[in-house]
Amino acid sequence: MFYYLTIALQGFCIYHLIKNRNQYYWIFLILFIPVIGSIIYLVTQVYNKRDADVIKENLTSVLIPTKKVKDLEKKLQFSETFQNRLDVADAFFEIKDYSNAITHYEVALKDETQNNYFILEQLIASYYNLKDYNKTIVYAEKLMSYPEFKQSKSEFIYGLALDKTGDYEAAEKHLKSIDQRYSNYSERLVLANFFIAKEKGDEAIEILNEIAIESQHMTKLNKRKYRETISEVEKLLKSL
Repeated sequence: MFYYLTIALQGFCIYHLIKNRNQYYWIFLILFIPVIGSIIYLVTQVYNKRDADVIKENLTSVLIPTKKVKDLEKKLQFSETFQNRLDVADAFFEIKDYSNAITHYEVALKDETQNNYFILEQLIASYYNLKDYNKTIVYAEKLMSYPEFKQSKSEFIYGLALDKTGDYEAAEKHLKSIDQRYSNYSERLVLANFFIAKEKGDEAIEILNEIAIESQHMTKLNKRKYRETISEVEKLLKSL
């Protein structure tokens, strides 16, 4: 419990720091002296009654994730609005309860007066996580006419679903859309593995080499964020 509380406290402090554009040297204090550094930051940079309530709310959400869902469900019962239902769906999605998230997203989708692009994106991700690849494809194809769909994470998931259902040629076309330099590192690693599985080693090596080169120019923060991806890239390059 103490470990998760410390992580939550660090996360809130860094979020507050970035949001309020405070000096970045605080990050080192928060990360390398976790408890004391976070407390010093809170006392000197955050603390007032309103912010104390925000801290309490954020820590509670991390430690008791279902509490947020229950609170939002009560709000929906009191006032059944589109936004309240969407908030409940998003809360279920955050805790990876995709079945319940889908239930509320699909109800919200019936409101044709709203821009439902975001809901369709969430449904695509939810169905894919539940391994319902046919439904993933159905909802992805509803977005194909939108320009925002091109080179998006939703198009990438669509490609993964096509691969799972055996449509490899179409899968490759949509998976390749995510291959953008200096971004999408995890997705590009998945694409490299796709090429390896399809015995297209040259294409895989090209992507892996690009990621390896780009990793040399990452900020320390991004190197930490993508450490596992970079490590896997290095292992694959050695094995090919």
